[in-house]
Amino acid sequence: MEFAGIGGFIVLVLDIWAIVSIISSNASTGAKVLWVLLVLVLPVLGFIIWLIAGPRSARATI
Repeated sequence: MEFAGIGGFIVLVLDIWAIVSIISSNASTGAKVLWVLLVLVLPVLGFIIWLIAGPRSARATI
């Protein structure tokens, strides 16, 4: 039972990190909205898809 709480907390932290990174990216506003919705609607799968194919944050692009 405790693992479910810890796992949920980890997913929440990762999703918040993904949303902050999406918002700070150089992507268009429409793309940002779609990525944030994907992460919110499908927390685990959306995060994995974003991690593989999502927009990079402004700090990551050099």
